[in-house]
Amino acid sequence: MNALVPLPVLLPLFATGLSLAAGIRLKRFQRFISVAVLTAVVVISVVLMIAADDGPLSVHLGDFAPPLGITLVADRLSGLMLTVSSLVTLCVLVYSLGQGMADKDDETPLAVFHPAYLILVAGIACTFLAGDLMNLFVGFEIMLVSSFVLLTLGGTGPRIRAGSTYVIISLLSSMIFLVAIAITYAATGTVNFAQLAERFDDLSLGVTTLVQAMLLTVFGIKAAVFPVAAWVPDSYPTAPAPVTAVFAGLLTKVGVYCMLRTETLLFPGNRLGNLLLVVALASMIIGILGAVAQTDLKRLLSFTLISHIGYMVFGIGLADRAGIGGAIVYVVHHITVQTTLFLVAGLIERRGGTTELTRLGGLARSAPLLSLLFFVPAMNIAGIPPFSGFIGKLALMRAGVDNGSVLAWVLVGGSTLTSLLTLYVVVKVWNLAFWRSEPPGQAAEGTVMESQEDDADDADDDAADEGGPAVTPQDDQGIPVRPGGGQVVATSITGKAVTTTKRPPRTMLAATAATVVLGLSYTVLAGPLAAYTDRSAQELLTRTPYIEEVLRP
Repeated sequence: MNALVPLPVLLPLFATGLSLAAGIRLKRFQRFISVAVLTAVVVISVVLMIAADDGPLSVHLGDFAPPLGITLVADRLSGLMLTVSSLVTLCVLVYSLGQGMADKDDETPLAVFHPAYLILVAGIACTFLAGDLMNLFVGFEIMLVSSFVLLTLGGTGPRIRAGSTYVIISLLSSMIFLVAIAITYAATGTVNFAQLAERFDDLSLGVTTLVQAMLLTVFGIKAAVFPVAAWVPDSYPTAPAPVTAVFAGLLTKVGVYCMLRTETLLFPGNRLGNLLLVVALASMIIGILGAVAQTDLKRLLSFTLISHIGYMVFGIGLADRAGIGGAIVYVVHHITVQTTLFLVAGLIERRGGTTELTRLGGLARSAPLLSLLFFVPAMNIAGIPPFSGFIGKLALMRAGVDNGSVLAWVLVGGSTLTSLLTLYVVVKVWNLAFWRSEPPGQAAEGTVMESQEDDADDADDDAADEGGPAVTPQDDQGIPVRPGGGQVVATSITGKAVTTTKRPPRTMLAATAATVVLGLSYTVLAGPLAAYTDRSAQELLTRTPYIEEVLRP
């Protein structure tokens, strides 16, 4: 069974080579390879999750023992994260295939999408399975390289700017990460997690606190925790819908996973627990207030992302079995629901030509299926019973009450307020985009939506031909518009102009519906899920099974 551990990393990397070799000449083969490999990764991840319930699994690549070799470890937490992430990435891939075929995007940028996406999946799996800090860093860098390609597909101005911001922030966190790894190795002579768990106890409090603070900073940036989350609302909304969905839903949880792993395995005792609780409260409140102020759906969802990361940090800050278990439940819930909401945002953009809520309306009547696909995850993320969002929030609040400290009680109150404001936000979206009558400025079916760069260039060229100054046409709200009417929006994966449709492609609808069903399954399987996460939390806090599995002869 241990031989299966490296496959979630190796299979996507192998498929990347095949996908690059196929290129646009064999685009059907390229799609088949991507879907087949991710399906195989789903099956392997489920097997690993079930097997890890009997104890951690490990493999030393090249048969080199720590600290020389590369160690990959699958325990309950990593097995669960692998399973959820592989299911979500498969659904997003199918969604992207439907969008690409509907837009007839067959040129080079879309051909690059598949290899970049497979590399991203491999990087995510590498971080979940990494048994040492160095390979955790390698997983981060694999994700960074592929993320920049995916964020900038098509080379449009907004995407290049957003991708540049993302890369700068990621490189800064990578530098901090490398320094933390260097300090750790200099102080202990190893970067293997199991060995570090034993050797950190012998170091001075100052050294361990410094390393802990640096790692929390790195993982906080990855997880989009306040106050290092300002890059999220500017980076995510410009990317293609499937890219935004997997980034917002999954990549931020990689940072949360790393916080769970290191805080329990390397830094027991919860020395910085109060700091984490303060950060959690700030993320909740400031994030949701930012969402309240937004009128663009993608930016609104980006702010709710920041806010709900606070719930997970809340559980990590409590650092007890109930808190860690609640945090894991909420991570699983949020990966799926946040991804679903961004996929729905892509469908809304395709139907109405924009995600600006002031320009949308009447979707409940004109697109009832789309309305249902939004309503279910919206109620889920707001924490309405009996959805998994309610179960996760209730578990965290009960853990806070059981903790009994003043700060924990403040977090319970902050969690309640954040949940109510989240409900207000999703109701606002529902009222503006779905319930009210269709506004006069909404794009009709068949409207060709062009990119901002195309329209700006066209307008500037026309003005130059007439001898006047270059001016981009705008409406009364300062939003660029096409000379023939309609808001300027680019919705295709490669940034091409697309045509709004009354009925979104069935493949996109099916993939979105699959993520909705996956989110609902957490409610149906709430008992087994809660039991599994509770055992996972116990295993994380005990530490012994992980250490013995990695260091056994």
